[in-house]
Amino acid sequence: MGPQQNPASQRAPGLHFPLAALFLLLLPLPASPQRLPLDPGGAAGAAPEYAHSVRLDGDIVLGGLFPVHARGDRGAPCGELKKEKGIHRLEAMMFAIDLINKDPDLLPNVTLGARVLDTCSRDTYALEQSLTFVQALIEKDGSDVRCANGDPPVFAKPDKIVGVIGASASSVSIMVANILRLFKIPQISYASTAPELSDNTRYDFFSRVVPPDSYQAQAMMDIVTAMGWNYVSTLASEGNYGESGVEAFVQISRETGGVCIAQSLKIPREPRQGEFDKIIRRLLETSNARAIIMFANEDDIRRVLDAARRNNQTGHFLWVGSDSWGSKISPVIGQERVAEGAITILPKRASVDAFDRYFRSRSLSNNRRNVWFAEFWEENFNCKLGMHGKRPGSPKKCTGLEKVGRDSSYEQEGKVQFVMDAVYAMAHALHRMHRQRCHGNPGLCQDMADNIDGKELLSHIRAVNFSGSANTPVVFNENGDAPGRYDIFQYQITDRSTTEYRVIGSWTNKLHLNVDTMRWRRGDPSLPTSVCSVPCRTGERKKVVKGVPCCWHCERCEGYHYQASEFTCELCPYEMRPDANRTGCVPIPIVKLEWHSPWAVIPVFISMLGIVATTFVVVTFVRYNDTPIVRASGREMSYVLLTGIFLCYAITFLMIAAPDVGVCSFRRIFLGLGMCFSYAALLTKTNRIHRIFEQGKKSVTAPRFISPASQLAITFSLISVQLLGVFVWFAADPPHTVVDYGEQRTQDPAFARGVLKCDISDLSLICSLGYSILLMVTCTVYAIKTRGVPETFNEAKPIGFTMYTTCIVWLAFIPIFFGTSQSAERMYIQTTTLTVSLSLSASVSLGLLYMPKVYVILFHPEQNVPKRKRSFKAIVTAATMSGKLGQKGGDRPNGEVKTELCDSMETNTSSTKTTYVSYNNHAI
Repeated sequence: MGPQQNPASQRAPGLHFPLAALFLLLLPLPASPQRLPLDPGGAAGAAPEYAHSVRLDGDIVLGGLFPVHARGDRGAPCGELKKEKGIHRLEAMMFAIDLINKDPDLLPNVTLGARVLDTCSRDTYALEQSLTFVQALIEKDGSDVRCANGDPPVFAKPDKIVGVIGASASSVSIMVANILRLFKIPQISYASTAPELSDNTRYDFFSRVVPPDSYQAQAMMDIVTAMGWNYVSTLASEGNYGESGVEAFVQISRETGGVCIAQSLKIPREPRQGEFDKIIRRLLETSNARAIIMFANEDDIRRVLDAARRNNQTGHFLWVGSDSWGSKISPVIGQERVAEGAITILPKRASVDAFDRYFRSRSLSNNRRNVWFAEFWEENFNCKLGMHGKRPGSPKKCTGLEKVGRDSSYEQEGKVQFVMDAVYAMAHALHRMHRQRCHGNPGLCQDMADNIDGKELLSHIRAVNFSGSANTPVVFNENGDAPGRYDIFQYQITDRSTTEYRVIGSWTNKLHLNVDTMRWRRGDPSLPTSVCSVPCRTGERKKVVKGVPCCWHCERCEGYHYQASEFTCELCPYEMRPDANRTGCVPIPIVKLEWHSPWAVIPVFISMLGIVATTFVVVTFVRYNDTPIVRASGREMSYVLLTGIFLCYAITFLMIAAPDVGVCSFRRIFLGLGMCFSYAALLTKTNRIHRIFEQGKKSVTAPRFISPASQLAITFSLISVQLLGVFVWFAADPPHTVVDYGEQRTQDPAFARGVLKCDISDLSLICSLGYSILLMVTCTVYAIKTRGVPETFNEAKPIGFTMYTTCIVWLAFIPIFFGTSQSAERMYIQTTTLTVSLSLSASVSLGLLYMPKVYVILFHPEQNVPKRKRSFKAIVTAATMSGKLGQKGGDRPNGEVKTELCDSMETNTSSTKTTYVSYNNHAI
């Protein structure tokens, strides 16, 4: 009785783990292989026992796992045939075995065999299939199994698999690796790139000739960074390959910074209808994240691109595909426009010319060992192999004379090189073991035939170092990973509407990217953007959105702030302002009142007129020094007063001159000195008149200190007080210049100016002028008291008018001067106001006190004649009578006042002439 009769009753007492029962379900196998006979018409003989695998006899048998079929729909384990990823790779393994078996230097006289299984791109199905590899390692006990006639069962001896080539998908490799490590069977994958498989503590018997996705993720991160993209989304197929790849990319983005993940989406293993349209809509929620990092299988890539096309997003997304996309045509067929510009990555590889010649020579007659080749023939040539063919709807029958590459398109699948490298790596490891075990003797010695220890073989695998099929070294690190070497492609549509994957760079621990060869939609050479926020302009700082460092708002550095760093604005030093770009600070320009400024021209013009007029009066008085009018005016005091007037005009030039220590010193001295000279002289005059008439009311004795010498002494005593204050000011605070940056510190820094000026504060200015103003107010008071003095007696009334007008000038000065203290034009307004006020007060004194005298001296000399001297008693009597008449006149109707004082005057005094009386000429 064959083993098929009661497989469930077989036991493996030597196997001590829960999966033993599952293993036993798959143990029954025939004792010899059966082939699939193919007639010239293409009809295949039925052989259901081995229709799921390919078996090659050999001294040492290797296992193989290939995705010959796609994942099935509606619960079926397998779907349609995969011509490239399945058949090409499977044939590459058998081709490599053929080459090794023919190589006299590699495993001499030792034949490699194979047991190749179909994973159907599904991890659970692959796990069931891979149990075949461990059958020989399970001890079988058939003591309680009997045939119908009572004979003991006959068990077929399974092949002992020493190593496995595969699998393709990372999820399949992980599932299989968990089983193979229990039985210490080394495994070398040709396509699994999940970073998880680098964990040597969990997958210690796993190796691979392709670099892990941790390298690939780093390469993709370098690409994204080189393109200037900092806001991307990720899309992964559910499973170890997609999820681990995206996880590695996200981890690198966190460690390096600079790239933010807008969304991380996952494609389910069994997507529902409309799932991919939903994915596109979700990606559009963060439309600024145009770059999509894809770790997805070939089928999912195709369906994502199709969904983008259906949603009119052609040209919006910037696809960055992993090696599962690589340079494959199948994902982009029929949707070239939506895939245009896609950047893909693929482990560095080369086309194996020998395999091309081998595969093109395959036919139905010479490739009977591949049980799926007949199905490939139908699929490749779109024909049907007789009544047993897999394509009942095909319009034509296969002749068997078709030729690959001639009657159908052919392009070598990208992983062919790695399949051959994996087989050769296993062969080189076995060769190293053969030299140790068999001591260099040809053929398989008994020691090696009886026991090939998996752990020992693994150590030899990790130690191999040879030149692979692409003339690149095949080596493994301590985790069984190959070094990272990638080619970078871009899917481009040329001007002639032809499509191609064009190599635009490479990555070997460092990115080498040729940006000039890149082309985007409609041949646009400019780089597209995938950023959350556009870069801030110069002078703007980034205000980062909380939790999303790649998204920010740009805020301009306002006022006197400059951009100190990418994220901060800082205040410039007080004497500086931001430059035009607000990236640094520059000194604030320093200004002063210029001679050509309108604020200076007007005061200078007034001062020059005043100086000319004053000089003219002085010259006139000097020339007519001994005439009655000059003598009656009090020559000594007049010259003092005219000196003060001259200084009031001259101070304008000091106030406008460029400040330095000398100018500032003269400003302090002469600012209040001119007024002090003027008002000290006027105060002395009015005080003298007041004392004379007050004394006359009491007695006929003249008051003391009314002589010219006394008057000069009093005047200079008053002036000395001003000079003493100035000297104290010099001692307490020596004069110096300052630059006032606050005076013209405008809101717009472009108009800010530093004002060069003397260190004279407003308080110091008021103190300097305060004494002169005090003299002016006192003089005004005396002018009011002497307002009743007759017009013929000296110049009391002109002095009074002078003081009234001067008070009005300075009352207007105070609000203007202090009311503009906050103005940006403060320096100009205050300087102009001060100088004009000084000039006006001097002009008032000059005009009211001296111009009438000069007029008489020059134009009416007949009036400038000496008069009879009068005694002090006569003068006092006249003043007293004038006061009484003034009181009587107040009682008369219509305010009529008759000058009765004229009756007491000389009878020969004409009423049309003015009599000038000088107290200096009276005998007192």
